[in-house]
Amino acid sequence: MNITVAPGDLPEKNIIILIGMMGAGKTTVGRALAKKLGRKFVDLDHAIVERCGVDIPTIFDIEGEEGFRKRENEVLRDVLLEGDMILATGGGAVLYPQNRELMRQCGQVFYLRVGVDELYRRVARDKNRPLLATPNPKQRLTELLAERRSIYEGAADYIIDSTGDSQSVVVEQIINLLAKRDDK
Repeated sequence: MNITVAPGDLPEKNIIILIGMMGAGKTTVGRALAKKLGRKFVDLDHAIVERCGVDIPTIFDIEGEEGFRKRENEVLRDVLLEGDMILATGGGAVLYPQNRELMRQCGQVFYLRVGVDELYRRVARDKNRPLLATPNPKQRLTELLAERRSIYEGAADYIIDSTGDSQSVVVEQIINLLAKRDDK
């Protein structure tokens, strides 16, 4: 399913979009950033669960990753039409070229880059990560990051290396980058 939206239907870059691997802190940073800026916060994975009525592992079990990615694209499009928000995407949202294009058209995209060891520490006990339901989740995480790194970097307007940084430090980095952009 290829979902398109007419350019005039999309908001003009007033959305701050956070991308990165699972465990990169997109939701945590997004909530804090939204609070600091007085803006709405949307977690794309939560929006998908709300729309579908089942959790993400169940969608993966029934429809596979491809089915999930199609649903993700539909929900992303609908959420972006709302405009003016902080949006935390799922780790794989950038895999669909259509998603990257929608993000590029609607927002300022920030890649929260985190090293594999820290990512693993953050997600090791989380049973709601279907892509890590393998005998060696750290190895799988390493593979996923290797596959996705260049996609994240290519989709991002800004890259923030947040390994070891607190959420408040990352929030301030984003605000500073936005302020510099607005000064231009």
